Amino acid sequence: MSAETQTDSRPIVAVTGEKSAPVQHIPHGETDDWGPFGHPLFDSPDARALERVGVVDVGSNSVRLVIFDGAARSPAYFYNEKIMCGLGAGLSETGKLNPEGRVRALAALKRFKVLADGLLPEPLTIVATAAVRDATDGQDFCDEVLRETGQKVNVIDGHEEARLSAQGVLLGWPGAQGLICDIGGSSMELAELRDGTIGRCVTSDLGPLKLRDIKGGRRGRKKAIADTVETLCAQMGNKGERLFLVGGSWRAIARIDMHRRGYPMHVMHEYRMTSSDVRATVKYIETNNLDKLRSDCGVSSGRMALVPYAMDVLARVVKEFQPRDIAISSYGIREGLLYEQMPDRLRERDPLVEASRFAEAKDARVPGFGKVLYDFVKPLFGKPPLAKSRLIKAACLLHDVNWRAHPDYRADLCFDTATRANLGGLKHSERVYLGLALMHRYRNKRKGTRYQDVYDLLSEPQQQEAEILGKAMRFGAMLMGSTEKGIGALQWQPRKRVLHVELTGPGAILYSEVAAARLKSLAGALEAAEVRLKIDGKLVKD
Repeated sequence: MSAETQTDSRPIVAVTGEKSAPVQHIPHGETDDWGPFGHPLFDSPDARALERVGVVDVGSNSVRLVIFDGAARSPAYFYNEKIMCGLGAGLSETGKLNPEGRVRALAALKRFKVLADGLLPEPLTIVATAAVRDATDGQDFCDEVLRETGQKVNVIDGHEEARLSAQGVLLGWPGAQGLICDIGGSSMELAELRDGTIGRCVTSDLGPLKLRDIKGGRRGRKKAIADTVETLCAQMGNKGERLFLVGGSWRAIARIDMHRRGYPMHVMHEYRMTSSDVRATVKYIETNNLDKLRSDCGVSSGRMALVPYAMDVLARVVKEFQPRDIAISSYGIREGLLYEQMPDRLRERDPLVEASRFAEAKDARVPGFGKVLYDFVKPLFGKPPLAKSRLIKAACLLHDVNWRAHPDYRADLCFDTATRANLGGLKHSERVYLGLALMHRYRNKRKGTRYQDVYDLLSEPQQQEAEILGKAMRFGAMLMGSTEKGIGALQWQPRKRVLHVELTGPGAILYSEVAAARLKSLAGALEAAEVRLKIDGKLVKD
């Protein structure tokens, strides 16, 4: 098995946009309408051009079409279809693409072309990886696709595959640092990330479809894996850093790890594991029936057949690189192609805030009020760090996007929006924090819901803080109206436990009995000893 390295990873795929660049974070506290988050960019011409982008990834195991839609910095999956073709099956023995897989892949690409014609303003971008580039009939397959569909297949080398996967990770983690490990059917790539910049990239033959053709059974396979990973580690270094896992086989193993742990959320993106988790899950897979695991964990039969091979690779990667933690990325080559087309100023933006702004502009009753609400509630939290500010901001932007739902289900839908929607740049604990805040926007109490087991991803103080944010938004929403002027100000004195509320302009006029009840609920969440309310400068007694 071979492993190659490269530091100058220039793009081969003919797509528009600029090369990867360091993420330049705007200093915390910079003054403009949104502080460190800047003005929204999703409505600018270059961002609108990326609102609907279609990408096809022709892999060794599957062929997948993804059409991205929405805020380009944190796009939604408008359409997502995968067909397990197994193009790379038997490649090590024959040197050619699997005949049946080739027929299935061509049929898939014909279907995707018709879908794209109806859904996209621009042609698809099609990228093929290890199986097509290694097969002696790979070019013949690309020529056939061009004849049958009129679509060009861009065959990329392993270094480019690693670079694009790393860009996909950057789409979800701006400024990410660590090691990207992307496993496909016929290859495995590693890429280095340093503060949002892609460094060294290497490729190897450690794909499950190739590994299962190695002679000597599991012992021979593990020896080949060990030798290759040792070489990769010598080339890359990067020990003790975060390991980002990209690829369907890794996600299948993570899903089994969730099942083993009884983990309360099923969102793959940003799921975290430790080295000990990996070791425990390897034993769990070895000692359990694969068919039952497949059924219990919702893994396809085609993917499950590759899990034992990928499992041996992951165990060795973890042993050699000794990562401080392991993060699952649902973003990979396809998202990397979208990132490739982004101007730097869009890459630098916070994906969570951009997606939340887009949702507010599309679905809220009063688009723009989220900023007013953010200015109103933020003083309750003193001078929060940037990580907390972005959650508060996202909550304020999303506070009204589910207003169409039936009142009895609105709070639950809000929680689902935060914990299950495609929102980039969110750890699972942050999803729960955002979900609880939005739940309390519509409901005073959180106990007794079907989400009870998920709350434990937050500490009690964090749950309490999310409740305070939600109830502050619940109160502020009663003052929702014009976005041109402020509605007043909140101030919290934690030592004296005094809540100061000053309502001016529209806020003073909109204050009502219901608003007073919601203010009382907020004071209760804060455990305030006193509430000092001023309306148009006059102190109002309770």
